Amino acid sequence: MTETPWNPLDHPGHYLSRIGRGLTRIGDARLRPLGLATAQLPVLSLLQNREKRSQKELAALVKVEQPTMAQLLSRMERDGLIHREADPADRRSSFVSLTDTAIERLPRGQQVLRDGNADMTRGLSPEEVRTLIDLLRRVLDNIEAL
Repeated sequence: MTETPWNPLDHPGHYLSRIGRGLTRIGDARLRPLGLATAQLPVLSLLQNREKRSQKELAALVKVEQPTMAQLLSRMERDGLIHREADPADRRSSFVSLTDTAIERLPRGQQVLRDGNADMTRGLSPEEVRTLIDLLRRVLDNIEAL
């Protein structure tokens, strides 16, 4: 008995990986004129109403490891998008908040991502988009359960 050769094009993981990389590449190119990057938008959105959050809290909410968040925040601070203030209750910790520059740029950045999602789902009906989101959420739940 012979097995059918494995073909990555027959598996959803191949497409999910390519889609993720493609969206990041396109999103970063579209956000670059605003001085923003795709990876920054979740943090910017979490702080958009002048909230102050710790690095640890941001990492948990964005679902990245602490070192990844530390690097992202360092770049954002360098680029004038966030500032940090010491946590009076814990000298090792600080609160992160947005600068006026970031607050000014954020609506245009969010619109860039909205436009990208519309471009990505062009040709799909609203019901198909809702079904796709439901299926992707279920796949993500499965991955996060691993």
